[in-house]
Amino acid sequence: MANADTLTGGKSSSGTSSSGTTSKATLGLTGLTVNAMALIAPGAFLWLTFQMQSLYGAPMAGCAMWFGILAALLLCFATAISYAELSKLFPGAGSSYLYAEQAFLSKTHAYRFARVAKFFTGWASHLYYWVYPGCMVGVTAILCGYIASQLFPNTFSGTYNSPLFMYLFCIVFAIGVGYIAFRGVNGSTGVNIAINIIQISALIVFAIIALAYRASHPQGAQAIHLSNGTAINYNVDQVNVTDDKGKPVQDTFADNSPKTDDKGQPVFKQQDRQVTKDDLDKDKNKDTAVLGALTAMGLGEGDPFPVWQKDEAGKLKLDKSGNAMADPFTISYKPEEAVTGKAGDAKDPLTFNFHSSKASVIAPHGFSFMFIQACIAILILVGFESVTAMGEEAKNAKRDIPRAVLLSLVIQGAVCYLFEYFAANYFLNSGYTMANAGASSAPLGDMMVITGTWLFGSPAAGKAFMLIQAFTVFLALVGTTLSCINTGARVTYAMGRDEEVPSHFGLVHGRTLSPHRAIWTLVIISIVIGIISVTIASGGQSSDPAPLDKHNIWYSFGIFSPHAYTWLPNTLVIITLISNFGTFLLYMTTCVIAIVAFKEHHTFNGFKHFFVPVFGLVANLVCMLFYLVGPFLVSGMSWHEPYIALLVAACWGIYGLLYFRKRSTTAGKEMFLKEKPVAA
Repeated sequence: MANADTLTGGKSSSGTSSSGTTSKATLGLTGLTVNAMALIAPGAFLWLTFQMQSLYGAPMAGCAMWFGILAALLLCFATAISYAELSKLFPGAGSSYLYAEQAFLSKTHAYRFARVAKFFTGWASHLYYWVYPGCMVGVTAILCGYIASQLFPNTFSGTYNSPLFMYLFCIVFAIGVGYIAFRGVNGSTGVNIAINIIQISALIVFAIIALAYRASHPQGAQAIHLSNGTAINYNVDQVNVTDDKGKPVQDTFADNSPKTDDKGQPVFKQQDRQVTKDDLDKDKNKDTAVLGALTAMGLGEGDPFPVWQKDEAGKLKLDKSGNAMADPFTISYKPEEAVTGKAGDAKDPLTFNFHSSKASVIAPHGFSFMFIQACIAILILVGFESVTAMGEEAKNAKRDIPRAVLLSLVIQGAVCYLFEYFAANYFLNSGYTMANAGASSAPLGDMMVITGTWLFGSPAAGKAFMLIQAFTVFLALVGTTLSCINTGARVTYAMGRDEEVPSHFGLVHGRTLSPHRAIWTLVIISIVIGIISVTIASGGQSSDPAPLDKHNIWYSFGIFSPHAYTWLPNTLVIITLISNFGTFLLYMTTCVIAIVAFKEHHTFNGFKHFFVPVFGLVANLVCMLFYLVGPFLVSGMSWHEPYIALLVAACWGIYGLLYFRKRSTTAGKEMFLKEKPVAA
């Protein structure tokens, strides 16, 4: 984590100078790498982003999830190499913001653009570092909303997280993490090591269990699936969905036209039937075979109602005790079921459900699908650059920081993510499809319930396994949110100290030595962004979700009709893309800075200092441009989320340009330097 309590320079809020405060050089390669890994957090992000990756670009783009991460990893490596090379050239407490100034000032002619480059880099950084913490607050609220539904199923819906609960959580969580940052208790390297070991180990354990589950359940074997969050191994009876007047609701095709059968008769929406009090009452349920079966299976009110096995004559099959026999759920990985629908058919489009083989998991499946997944996956890979701000804490900054930048990406990106995402995607089957993952607030939690039920022998044990895993994710999220708030505050602090933004942002607290103005400003922004991100986090569904099954104060507002979730934009995706666009801009700028920094330098290497940063620059730019054209080329890719995000990014850029001009005039600073400053 970036240590905001070791800032130097500036004045404290009490008016005392903090320029004498310096950081102790205590971190070696291990410590630096672990601190860089605090933001990447693969154990947390596998849980957090799988739903977004399943949903956006549905019904087909999810098939390229693994390959999209690989493509994003290559893009990040190109940028990471640029960061690593810049940290060698400019060792010490650095960042892209400071690298920009030093790179341009070191040139014979390009020094004129030093202030412009520095400001633009810092401004682009804010689109990333100010939005990213809010995104983390939002996804943590979604995680805790899911946990609440598991712990209190009679109060919270398993389909819809409570908006009120998530809004309150965003406020409390952001303030809590902000207070930790304000106190300067960032967590030692030892704590970071512990959190990384716990979260990575927990998700690797799940990945191994997921692979074992598929290996132990071949085609046609009885398996486990979920019904309203309950893990069961039998098929569930279906009943019509009814409106508030008790009338059945007609289903729709993918293009939202009314659904009819071959005879033109309406097809009604179906939902899983639940056991009622009357089903268990011997005075009202006269079918002794069914009543006996429900009792023998230990089913209670609200549990999934089984489909009963019948013979060719349509009569119930009975066991030795005379009870009806539940129809077992059997798993399928058949290729014809893995992808259903017809190409170009608006009513029944091609839909990806699951991978029929290992090769399918790692295949690109389509250039456009890969781009969709890569542009989302950027969120899970960013953070490796944060360690470049820890030059003063490093024992040997010139040697170890470049290595830490690359090692953190290799360990968590190339090893952990690729393995974990392979396992999660390979787990998908006819009982838990990509569509199920997209409709869930926590698909990894669902998978853990299923695999835990299988491995430990009961649904209760499966839920306990999931809750333990969820706790490790929550721990990682506290560390990640704290790290990105500290990193974002440092960027704002640096610009405030340079008086490129209001100077009060450049103050540190007299007692905690933390940039308190920047931290609390970021906390408020994170609360607002977090609330926005969870407001319609289930938007963009490919089909109507189930109706709301809970009606209490927790759902007194913020819930839309099921059909509305098929056309409302996904606010979590919007916030993610805004953060990612900020990342793209920052990474593009850093690649340009690397090219400029080494252009006239004696250590110039054509591959590392030109080819790699050019590749990074082009790759980042192409990812941004893809969101302009992708919605018109890729079926299922909505234009709402990327265009709203691009509009926000554009407004931020225009406002930055106007602000820079006004600030320059007010402060009497030259936008373009006329003379190279003389080094002190």
